[in-house]
Amino acid sequence: MKKHYDLIAIGAGSGGISIAERAAQYGASCAVAESGRLGGTCVNVGCVPKKVMWNAATLAHALRDAPDYAFDVSRNGFDWAALKHKRDAYVGNINSWYETYLKDSEIDLIRGHARFHDAHTLRVDGREVSAEHIVIAPGTRPMLPDIPGAGLGITSDGFFELSEVPRRVAIAGSGYIAVELAGVLNALGAEVSLFLRKQHLLREFDAMLREGLMEAMLDDGISILPMTQIAAVSREGDDKLRLELDNGQHLAGYDQLIWAIGREPNTDGLDFERAGVETDSKGFVPVDAWQNTSVPGIYALGDIIGKAQLTPVAIAAARRLGDRLFGNQPERRLDYELIPSVVFSHPPIATVGLSEDEARARHGDAVRIYQSRFTPMYHAFTSHPVKVSMKLVTVGAREKVVGCHVIGIGADEMLQGFAVAMRMGATKQDFDDTIAIHPTGAEELVTMR
Repeated sequence: MKKHYDLIAIGAGSGGISIAERAAQYGASCAVAESGRLGGTCVNVGCVPKKVMWNAATLAHALRDAPDYAFDVSRNGFDWAALKHKRDAYVGNINSWYETYLKDSEIDLIRGHARFHDAHTLRVDGREVSAEHIVIAPGTRPMLPDIPGAGLGITSDGFFELSEVPRRVAIAGSGYIAVELAGVLNALGAEVSLFLRKQHLLREFDAMLREGLMEAMLDDGISILPMTQIAAVSREGDDKLRLELDNGQHLAGYDQLIWAIGREPNTDGLDFERAGVETDSKGFVPVDAWQNTSVPGIYALGDIIGKAQLTPVAIAAARRLGDRLFGNQPERRLDYELIPSVVFSHPPIATVGLSEDEARARHGDAVRIYQSRFTPMYHAFTSHPVKVSMKLVTVGAREKVVGCHVIGIGADEMLQGFAVAMRMGATKQDFDDTIAIHPTGAEELVTMR
């Protein structure tokens, strides 16, 4: 007999688990369908293991700086395999916790690949289940280019399978995943080349951020090749990789090639046509401001909708949808404006709101910029100083702060509170009237002139 639920989520990532959790809190009967590991991209091949590797890379930089602080230390080696074992065990514990949590919350975990039979029915490996509400949240996966030999490279998923540090690495991509992996590998001992299809890395970020990061990466010894596209990949006799470039040149001797050129939706085999769910030209599922798809009773959230692909965004959208559907809060929805984010590069980047270019395009001469660049106190003693750059973008006579951008040590930990202030409509005067915390880097955001 087909089991019926109030809500079924397709995908046990951040979005799917969060919507089932919130709905269950209101007494709804819920299930989550998942064919892979619990926790989705973030837990298994994203935020969590990435941050572990970023922490290791940050420690490597600290060991480099330690003699400048009069410590007699030396770096006698780094055991990548040992760290991978501890990291994977940590991730495994999270997977197990999720399974226990779902059970304790009386949310059914349906193991298998879900596909639509009709607008209210799913088939999961031969079984049928139905629900009044179905939420599509299967996430995305890394893309491979359509070129000869592309499969000789790996993606960010494959990065987490590496058992040792590759000696020489090529990374194709200009987005946050590319620069994060480049920074980690460089700090942990690899020789890294970053191939950019266009002129700039992090093209959608404020120019101050991308220029500051490029400068820091070059200073760290990362080779950056702009306007350079890989056209073909082959294996040489010594088991190294040879890269054919679109300009006719070739580069050889790479131990590893990592593709970080974007992500595509996990919609294979979902049989959307049986339910009438519409997708865009890239396979993402368009939604309105309330997470509704083209079919009543079917919703989508998280990376699958193709915007603001961040774990906290998926969680926030899911919880608000649960409030709306089961918590008697009909106006509850996620506002996709002013979403803060961090790039765990070296140095880290933190950003919220409009870039300077975006603000000028929208508001013209009403924009006023405040900017600062300085050497943080930590680097006053080091032989490898890394600058901090900050920018506030303001609009109008009251100078409402509509953009806040930071690159440098501590940026990842300082932005959260400023994002709250901006959501509350803070002005430059509000920043100025806030007492600075000294000595910190963050104080510069409230003392800029």
